[in-house]
Amino acid sequence: MIEAKNLTLHYGGSQILHGIDLVARPGEVTCVMGNNGVGKTSLMNLLAGRHPRSGGDISFDGRVLGRLSAQRMARMGVGYVPQGRAIFPMLTVRENMETGFACLPRAERRIPDEIFESFPVLAEMAHRRGGDLSGGQQQQLAIARALITKPRVLLLDEPTEGIQPNIIAQIGRVIAALRDRGDMAIVLVEQFFDFAWDLGDQFLVMERGRAVLQGPKAGLARADLHARLAGHADA
Repeated sequence: MIEAKNLTLHYGGSQILHGIDLVARPGEVTCVMGNNGVGKTSLMNLLAGRHPRSGGDISFDGRVLGRLSAQRMARMGVGYVPQGRAIFPMLTVRENMETGFACLPRAERRIPDEIFESFPVLAEMAHRRGGDLSGGQQQQLAIARALITKPRVLLLDEPTEGIQPNIIAQIGRVIAALRDRGDMAIVLVEQFFDFAWDLGDQFLVMERGRAVLQGPKAGLARADLHARLAGHADA
């Protein structure tokens, strides 16, 4: 699992995160929710090693980590699907997926059949350039690229943003299947409430860089959580 304790983050003189705690366990989806600009993506960047934290600790499998680079975190087993997908538009679909090989030993550098079973369109478009794909297809590609690295922790930042409903449903099925395998911890940043509620096991609601509501799904009322998020949206 991955665990964060009392994480803080500053950009220059501005404090972005204020003492965030988070635990993501294998076989669970931990949902991070809140409006735009509350620090969700900043939190994901810290967990992925893309930005150094100002304070607090991050542990992986019970071992406290130093300030590791994104490359080191990826090699340890942290896969990241960033907001906006960040695929390489001039590379083919297959070449985009093969960039994930950098995290693997040479003998394991292959695209598993399960990738194409989960996302059949990627097999059909393997030789198309990434930039020629629709937004939904690019999102599938970004998730596939992360899965090729064989992550033990998968970070998903707004995977439904700008995606058509049928592909949202497909992505939801893939996330549920990965969770149910029981060997991967998933952290999902999401604003689509129904999608998050259906998949989530743990919830963290953020406002202005702080955790304002946190706990297991079993201890939360759907209506109360929805009202809390709607209230933030109206504020």
